[in-house]
Amino acid sequence: MYQWRKFEFFEEKYGGKSAIPEEVCGNITCCSSGRGKVVIGCDDGSVSLLDRGLKFNFGFQAHSSSVLFLQQLKQRNFLVTVGEDEQISPQQSAVCLKVFDLDKMEPEGTSTTSPDCIGILRIFTNQFPEAKIASFLVLEEAPPILLIAIGLDNGFIYCIKGDIARERISRFKLQVDNVSDKSQCSVLGLGFRVDGQALQLFAVTPNSVSLCSLHSQPPKRQFLDNIGSSANSVTMSDRLELIMGRPEAVYFYEVDGRGPCWAFEGEKKLLGWFRGYLLCLIADQRNGKNTFNVYDLKNRLIAHSLVVKEVSHMLCEWGNIILIMTDKSVLCIGEKDMESKLDMLFKKNLYTVAINLVQSQQADAAATAEVLRKYGDHLYSKQDYDEAMAQYILTIGHLEPSYVIQKFLDAQRIYNLTNYLEKLHEKGLASKDHTTLLLNCYTKLKDVEKLNVFIKSEDGVGEHKFDVETAIRVCRAANYHEHAMYVAKKAGKHELYLKILLEDLGRYDEALQYISSLDPSQAGVTVKEYGKILIEHKPVETIDILLKLCTEDGEFTKRGTSSSTYISMLPSPVDFLNIFIHHPQSLMDFLEKYTNKVKDSPAQVEIHNTLLELCLSNDLNFPSISQANNGVDLRLMAGPGMPKVESNGKLTSNGKDLNKERDRFERREKGLCLLKTAWPSDLEHPLYDVDLAIILCEMNAFKEGLLYLYEKMKLYKEVIACYMQAHDHVGLIACCKRLGDSGKGGDPSLWADLLKYFGELGEDCSKEVREVLTYIERDDILPPIIVLQTLSRNPCLTLSVIKDYIARKLEQESKLIEEDRRAIEKYQEDTLAMRKEIQDLRTNARIFQLSKCTACTFTLDLPAVHFMCMHSFHQRCLGDNEKECPECAPEYRAVMEMKRGLEQNSKDQDRFFQQVKSSKDGFSVIAEYFGKGVISKTTNGTLRSGNTSSSSGF
Repeated sequence: MYQWRKFEFFEEKYGGKSAIPEEVCGNITCCSSGRGKVVIGCDDGSVSLLDRGLKFNFGFQAHSSSVLFLQQLKQRNFLVTVGEDEQISPQQSAVCLKVFDLDKMEPEGTSTTSPDCIGILRIFTNQFPEAKIASFLVLEEAPPILLIAIGLDNGFIYCIKGDIARERISRFKLQVDNVSDKSQCSVLGLGFRVDGQALQLFAVTPNSVSLCSLHSQPPKRQFLDNIGSSANSVTMSDRLELIMGRPEAVYFYEVDGRGPCWAFEGEKKLLGWFRGYLLCLIADQRNGKNTFNVYDLKNRLIAHSLVVKEVSHMLCEWGNIILIMTDKSVLCIGEKDMESKLDMLFKKNLYTVAINLVQSQQADAAATAEVLRKYGDHLYSKQDYDEAMAQYILTIGHLEPSYVIQKFLDAQRIYNLTNYLEKLHEKGLASKDHTTLLLNCYTKLKDVEKLNVFIKSEDGVGEHKFDVETAIRVCRAANYHEHAMYVAKKAGKHELYLKILLEDLGRYDEALQYISSLDPSQAGVTVKEYGKILIEHKPVETIDILLKLCTEDGEFTKRGTSSSTYISMLPSPVDFLNIFIHHPQSLMDFLEKYTNKVKDSPAQVEIHNTLLELCLSNDLNFPSISQANNGVDLRLMAGPGMPKVESNGKLTSNGKDLNKERDRFERREKGLCLLKTAWPSDLEHPLYDVDLAIILCEMNAFKEGLLYLYEKMKLYKEVIACYMQAHDHVGLIACCKRLGDSGKGGDPSLWADLLKYFGELGEDCSKEVREVLTYIERDDILPPIIVLQTLSRNPCLTLSVIKDYIARKLEQESKLIEEDRRAIEKYQEDTLAMRKEIQDLRTNARIFQLSKCTACTFTLDLPAVHFMCMHSFHQRCLGDNEKECPECAPEYRAVMEMKRGLEQNSKDQDRFFQQVKSSKDGFSVIAEYFGKGVISKTTNGTLRSGNTSSSSGF
């Protein structure tokens, strides 16, 4: 033990000149500490309490003769004393036990006070004979219950348990040693051990160490050792171990027997335990000096060593060690702070001792790491890089990694740096830069084995202990593609896995197989990102995967939870259009296969629009993104007789590339078929954008599509405009025959537009004009004068073209004129007759010659009624209606009703104009209204309907 290093981790407090206050008069017999005070008992029966700094607080007379033992309780401010009082009778012992409540003071005299004595107990009774007390110990079980153990010189221990203040106690005794020689059986040391519910008591005699189990009834005694110790050389550690000092060593005892022992030579006068340190007052027999040592057993060093005078008592209070000398001088020793102790060790380069010290005293991790860092810096300065790195590794989590990394980068110690970075990743404290650096170390060392361990660790922690994207990037840069792929696959980074397969390795089949193994959502994302590369190299296989993704019959659907749920989550083909940007033929194949499988897709309008754009384009490109030539697309100029115009603006002849022309023809056939099938007759609107379809047909000069769309939309004028633009006269006339028949819902005005077209054509079209005139004449579409004015604009037409038409029209008009003249003459004759009759009625008398009643045909007799219409009736046959003739009244009322109806119609302007608009001859409708006298006046240009006056004379 003399080889243990000595340090001055403690220092003397109060300048080393402390002493017991003068107020303490008697000789000190016992001491105790606790609750911030030091309690001293003297041989005159007084007890004194000292505050911090050994200042006298107060004192009182506890016993009349002498205070033998005392103990300050921890949980309550109670003081338990054992002392000698006046002997009441010869049969009773003078030794008694008292309990004082230091919080309650009783006035005694005028200036002094003493604490309240709450209990007095005689220790020795008839059942417990009197003996010399060798040791005394109090245990606070559960206040106010106390357990008091009193060791005697006859080998017995008297135990008193209970509430002394209320005199509710129980007594029992334990026999520790039964030896005839009383000097060998005295119980000199006691120690309580409380472990949960277990309550045990250590007892030390000069020749034995025993352990009594008090929780069992009766208490059981266990023999631990056959060697003992003298008085005051017994204490308890904070780990509930009994510490016993003998001249040759210091022994530790557990419940199962002797534990470790430490060979410190010299007589152990006093033993103590302070904050993990062993306090030992050793008397050297050779020189007669007393040495006070503080041992750090864990670190095997002497924390303090001091030669002292004769010590009577040793206490621990206020964080200090208090040594009371026989001459009443006091030595207070306190522990230095950790920083001071470490500075002392650092100056001597005792880093290992410093590390052990901070670890044994349970310093915080940051302080420990700082010591390790300094030790590492010391080893690094000595170029002991391996040991330095070992210390730096222990600082991970507290020391900034860049501090260590910079040192070993400068020293070019890549092996040590690799080790540090590995530990950094194992503890999950590595950043992206650390991962990059570690992988670069592996690749520079070409240490594939370690790289495999780091990347492909089987414990499953690898995906969490480094940044995945950084690892993949570094492995790719170093051409460790397999490792990068492993990390990407394990971490679920499907995009990065495919990026390596496609861009670095070009393994397209494997990439397609990997995509097929993914979940539908993940597969869709990866195809969107890398579909362009796959379409370029594996178009057929990529289209198959897309079809499986977008339809219901693929493997992806089988892995779904339910069919109905999955259908609503199916991706749309529109989402993948961008991957076909440079491969329109593949896009067309994909969309055609999709439309063949799925008939009611939610995105069918967008799909049909895209298909139409592909099918109708001249060069199988996307016309919507083609570049126009000076703002005009040259393809619009393409006609049947003109050379084709490509998207790049170059002209090619019709027969230059037969394969290209054949492909274009087939695509246009598909486009026309799509236009028709996507617009069923039962739907009002087609399954594509009509406006876009028309634009595509016009841009690509697809006349068949335009004709179908215009005709389907009932835009007949636009249909014939297409024929006119193409100078297709045969088709134009055939179209008018089909669309201009009003009996089949056609528009007869098409013939007028057709005639106008031929009139402005500027070339000889006599044959066509004659055919058109036939239909105009048949349906009486235009007046002859309009026909003449229209055809007169074409200088190439001769009069012979319309001579027959004009002759027939003139003959027809002549007949109509002759018929109108005859009708006029008849109406004039009827009018003259009516006027003559009216005049006759007004000026001449009427002679009624009827002899029979018109109603009953009997002979007419009076009273009779005669009407101006020459009808006569019996008055009884007329009844109450004598104002109108029953025979003529119905006809008259019908005429008047018709007149009122016409007058009412004349007020309904909308109906009047509707009849004018819908009639072939609007003039005849207006003439009819005037002829019936409905429209009588015009005021301020507004037609008014009025009632016509009857001149019938009824």
